[in-house]
Order: sequence, then C-alpha cells, then structure tokens
Amino acid sequence: MKFRSLPTLALASALAVPLGQAAFAQDAPIKIGVPTAIQLQVGRDTQDAVQMAIDEVNAKGGVLGRKLEMIVADETEKPEAGINAIKKLTSEDKVDVLIGGFTSGVTLAQLPHIARAKTIYLGVGAASPAITQRVSKDYDNYKYIFRVGPINAAEQARQLTTFISDFVIGELGIKDVAIVGENAKWVQDLVPILRKGATDAGANVRFSELFDTQTSDFSPLFSKIRNSGAGFIVVVLAHASSDIFAKQWHDGQVPVPYGGIDVKAMDGDFCERLDGKAVSHIAGNFAIRAPLTSKTIAFFDAFKERTGRSPVYTAFASYDAVHIYAEAVGRAGKVDADAVVAELEKTSYEGIPGLIEFDESHDVKAGGKHPNMLFAQWQPDCGREVVFPKHVRTAEPISPPWLKN
Repeated sequence: MKFRSLPTLALASALAVPLGQAAFAQDAPIKIGVPTAIQLQVGRDTQDAVQMAIDEVNAKGGVLGRKLEMIVADETEKPEAGINAIKKLTSEDKVDVLIGGFTSGVTLAQLPHIARAKTIYLGVGAASPAITQRVSKDYDNYKYIFRVGPINAAEQARQLTTFISDFVIGELGIKDVAIVGENAKWVQDLVPILRKGATDAGANVRFSELFDTQTSDFSPLFSKIRNSGAGFIVVVLAHASSDIFAKQWHDGQVPVPYGGIDVKAMDGDFCERLDGKAVSHIAGNFAIRAPLTSKTIAFFDAFKERTGRSPVYTAFASYDAVHIYAEAVGRAGKVDADAVVAELEKTSYEGIPGLIEFDESHDVKAGGKHPNMLFAQWQPDCGREVVFPKHVRTAEPISPPWLKN
C-alpha cells in the first residue's frame, strides 16, 4: 500500500514545479531592455525617460498585474559593443522588449540578432531609413522592429529642405548655401536627398562635404566655405564634435551663419557649456517646451524637475515607447511578441512630439499632426527659441553678433 502511494506523491511533486513556475511567471516583472550609449546625454536621457514612464505605469498597477522593470546595456557607438548588448539583453536577461538605440550603424548591425531573438525593438535614436526598410523587405523575420523616433533621415532631409526654402531663402534672402556633415551612415542617406531638394527649391549649393567624425580642426573647412561664396552653412551633425565646430566658428568669427540638424546642440546646456559661443546657431529639434500636444510641456517640466536637465530627443521617444508598449500588451492580454506586434501596428498614441502612428514598414509617420522638426535658435543669455516653422515661432531670429553691423 505504501509503495502504491509513491507514484502519486511523485506525480504531485512533479506537478508542483511547473505550477509554481507558472505562478511565478504571472508575478514576474515585464523586463524592458535598454541598449543605449550610456556615456552620452542621449543615453542618459533614454534611461531616465524609460524609468520615468515605468514609474508611472507601475504606480497604476503595472500591466496585466505585472510591474515593469528596466535593464540597461551599454551599446556605446560601436557595432561590436551594440551586438553584445543585444545578445546580453535577449539571451542572458531575457527581456520582453528592447527600447533604445542611437547610432544608425550600430542599430543596423544589431537587427539580425534582434530578429533571431524574436524580441520587439522600439527604436528611439537612430534615423537611417534602412532600419525599417528591413520590415518591408522581410516582414516575417523583421516585424519586431519599430521606430518610435526620430523621424527618419529621408523625412528629416525633406523637412530641412523646407527650412532652406522657406526660412533661409524665403526669410533671410540667402540662396547660396554650403552643406556639410559628418561621414556617418544616416548622413550619407540624408545629404543626397537634401542636395536635390535644396536645388529644386531654388538654392545654389556652392559647397558640399562630409568630414571625418574625429575632426578637431575645422578651419580648413571654414576657409573652403568662405571661398565658395556660400551665405549660409547647413550642417548635419550627431557624432562629430559639435562643441568644437561651434567654438571655432565663433572664435574665427566666420562671416556665415549656420544651422540645420545638430544632435548635440539639442542638449539643454549646449550654449552654456560653450560660454555663449553658440548664440545664433539654429538646430533642428523634434520637440521643445511648447504646446505641441497636451503632453509636451508637462513632460518637459517633469523631466527637468526629476533630472535637473532639459530632455533631448531620445527622451521623448523613450518615454512614449514605454507607454505605447504597455498599452499594446494590455490590448493583447499577454506579452507574446507576435501578439504584441499586431497591437503595436494599430497604435495611435498622443505622444510628446505629436501623434505616434506607424506606417507599413513600422516607421513613425511624420508631418502634419505627426512628429515634425522644429528649428530652435540659441539666443542671448543662452535662451532657446523656435524660429521655424513660423506658425510656432516663439521669437524672431537673430544674426551672429559680429554680423549685426
């Protein structure tokens, strides 16, 4: 009789393990993996914005009764480190979703590994159109890839073209321009579109050059620009030293104003850390403290109170990405990646910079009610004001101090 009871006890013991595991799974946190360049402000803002959104979601009970948890991995700005970050987060930490990214070259190198892991990736930093083109070309493998922000490089080129046609030509009356940028993948994607668009808009592109991201002396470049006869410098920068560029432009009193896409000039302390040498520089931004949506100003103020600094563009997309993912999981009723992908594709979410919706390639839509580029100028006392588009202008544009007369 005792022997006969042993199989029953053994079966009960065996069943207790999976039942316990199932109960644990229901209580376990939903893990958000954050691959980002942690040494840069874009990376710090990504982490802080993700945590800020997590705290809000968790304060309301989490998702499906489960709390959210952040796990960070440093992808630096190098593909090898980026791949290792993805492998760690997906294989070792077994995260449920990835929210992060910055350098397009790194993100492109990570994509095959993300696809093999079948883990949802919500990009918040890299702009190359090639990233989401993978979705269109091979949906079954790359359907897990989405870009919440920024708008892609091709769309940035189109909106920068509008800046040239309507502001540089239309308002400043300058038709002769120079286009310069760093030799990086997203700039290589952007500049040909920008050159054609600027030319079609009536600009004379007097000079165009891509320079090494490690350039530390821009004086030869400024000499070429001056000799070309250009009256405005259109820049496309993210990884190069924007600080050095701005300082040398100021100290050399280059008689040519400049502006464009300059990621590090989006930093809230950019002008102050240059001792005011950035005054009159215009940089494209994807959000600024203005009533773009009902959430924009509130987010800016809350983020600054929490961190002591103004947010850069990765913060907007990171914060929105957490809420977008949480809502998609809630609608799906589970964290299964395929089920959540189907819900993410239906996203229509009022975010920080505009209405967040995805196109057929899982890229964030741009223009109109969707996210756009705003061109903000550093003004005296290092205040930052929107100067274009004109309908959201917060101050009149100014010239470099040495050109006022």
